[in-house]
Amino acid sequence: MGMSMGKGGGGGGGRRRRGRRAAPIAEINITPFVDVMLVLLIIFMVAAPLLTVGVPIDLPETAAKPLEGDKEPITISVNSTGQIYIQNTEIPIEEIVPKLTAIAANGYEERIYVRGDKDADYGTMMKLMARINAAGFKRLGLVTIEEGS
Repeated sequence: MGMSMGKGGGGGGGRRRRGRRAAPIAEINITPFVDVMLVLLIIFMVAAPLLTVGVPIDLPETAAKPLEGDKEPITISVNSTGQIYIQNTEIPIEEIVPKLTAIAANGYEERIYVRGDKDADYGTMMKLMARINAAGFKRLGLVTIEEGS
C-alpha cells in the first residue's frame, strides 16, 4: 500500500510554491512622495513670511499712485528712532553721499527711494534729503502706502 501523490492532495504544500515565483508588482507607491511633499509645503508656508526681511518702518498713507519702473531703485530708510539704512545696512548720515555715489550704477540718474517711518523726526528726513539732493542726485522719491491698505 502506497501513498498516493495526486495533484489535489493536501500534502507537499511547500512543493507547489517552489516552482512558481511571485509576479512583480507593477504599481508605484506614492505614499512616501506625498508625505515628503506635504512636509516641504508646510516648511515653505512657515518660512516664506520670514524671508521678507528689511527695516521695520510704519509708512504713512497717501492717495498717490505707485511709480512704474523697470529696475529696482536704491532704498534709504529712516526708522522712528532716527537710524538711517541703505537697503538693509545701517549707516551714519555723514556717510550717505559717499555710499550712494559708490553704489549708484547710473550715476546721478539713479532712482533713490526714501522710506520714512511716520513717527520719524521731520528734521532728520529733511537733512537726509538735502544731503542727497546737494550731492547731485535728482531722482528722489518718498515711499508711502496707499490709504486703506
